[in-house]
Amino acid sequence: MGVLDGFAVTFGKLFKRSASGTTVTTNYPDEKRPKALRLHGRHVLNKYEDGMEKCIGCELCAGVCPARCIYVRGADNPVDESVSPGERYGYVYEINYLRCIHCDLCVEACPTEAITESKLFEFSFTNRADAIYTKDELLVDDDGRPRHLPWEDWRPGEDENTSAWMRATSPSGDVQHTGRVEWSAELGYGVRTAERGQRGEADDAAFAAEQAALAAAHADHGHDENDGHH
Repeated sequence: MGVLDGFAVTFGKLFKRSASGTTVTTNYPDEKRPKALRLHGRHVLNKYEDGMEKCIGCELCAGVCPARCIYVRGADNPVDESVSPGERYGYVYEINYLRCIHCDLCVEACPTEAITESKLFEFSFTNRADAIYTKDELLVDDDGRPRHLPWEDWRPGEDENTSAWMRATSPSGDVQHTGRVEWSAELGYGVRTAERGQRGEADDAAFAAEQAALAAAHADHGHDENDGHH
């Protein structure tokens, strides 16, 4: 009876409809449910508006990666034609997606927002070599969009907001950002505005007021502590 009960649940859900009258089941892969704006998907390497690469070859992303799936080798920028604005650039950049756990720590560690993530997570590799993405495959095109590789199932809109810089914790120790999870402005081709809360023009006044109040409270607290020591 246990097996039959299991089939009864399956067939009951098969024809069940939601309150709006539509079926509950999504006909995947012909149809996909909407994805969260900040979903951790396939990585991209971004460019600046003038076409220079953001990666400076510092290897911080590789150092912080808990799965050790990132390999970076930096090199000095050519004197006659710089690849990045800094002294060095990412000469070799590889990500092994057989190891990647999409924790987004590499995105948090990057000082230039060079490595960010898209909303694509459907991969279909036919061999292990395809799972190791090279710099040419990760680097965005001249429109700031991820390169669509043959084994990736891209749908409209999934290559948007690729900056998606996660801010789940307080960045740089700034308590005003605690609990804010947002993305910053995309500086590459196809400039995208920041999500509200990243100190845009509309938030400057409010942010300045918050910072002033925080500084005053901190000063008063420090004064009290000094008085206590006396």
